[in-house]
Parts: sequence; C-alpha cells; structure tokens
Amino acid sequence: MKEAKELLKEKGINPSIQRIRILKSLMATERHPTVKDIYGKILKEIPTLSKTTVYNTVKLFADKGILTPTRVKEDEIRYDINVYPHTHFRCKRCGNIYDLKKEKPPIKEKKEIEGHLIEEKCICYWGICKNCRKKVESR
Repeated sequence: MKEAKELLKEKGINPSIQRIRILKSLMATERHPTVKDIYGKILKEIPTLSKTTVYNTVKLFADKGILTPTRVKEDEIRYDINVYPHTHFRCKRCGNIYDLKKEKPPIKEKKEIEGHLIEEKCICYWGICKNCRKKVESR
C-alpha cells in the first residue's frame, strides 16, 4: 500500500498532519474503526485534534475513494480502508469485523436491482468468529 502522504496528494487532498495521521491509523488496522475509535487512538499524539476534524476527514476520504463507510450494525458506521468489493463477517461475541477475502459479493458491480437505485452496498454475515469459537470449544 502507498504511503499516506503520497496517497493523499494523488487524490488531490492537502496532506495535513491530522489527515496523514488519520490515514496511517486506518492503514494500520483491519478492525474497521468508528470515528470514536480513530479519535481515541490519535488524541494522545495530537492533543488538539477534535472529533469534528476526524468526522470531516473520514468523509473527505470516503468522497475521494480512499475508504468506504460500512454499516454492519444499523446505528454504527465503521470505516474500511479496503475499497474493493468484499463481504464482511461480524462476531456477535467480541464485535470484531473481518473482511472475507474469498467470499465474493454477489452484486458487486450492479448499480440497480429491479429498478431500485443502489447507493450503498454492505454484505455482512453475523455469527461467532473462529477466535471466539476456539475459546468456547476449549472450555
């Protein structure tokens, strides 16, 4: 993956210290963080950072195609640095979200279904992840 500063410049985004750090934070995890997660992780490094800056930055990144907002729970938006079509798995026990690399989304390139305009796509499976299964089965 490209360096954060280089990617921002390529997308026409001014690479401020806050934007670079937010992007680096997203690039360093596969956990699909919320704005609150991102803010909490970076606040110690940049004490002047505001939640509004994080909200505005992830919206800008989404608008420029750097990340994808993902709803795997109706009232929660998470951010995924993997912008290529893929499905997700959310564990009901630990809450972790995993990208399923081998599972191809069935409607990956469709723009509409039966006359309905598709604006967002999120295919997510829910269950117990392999890590939680191991913990339960080893008891």
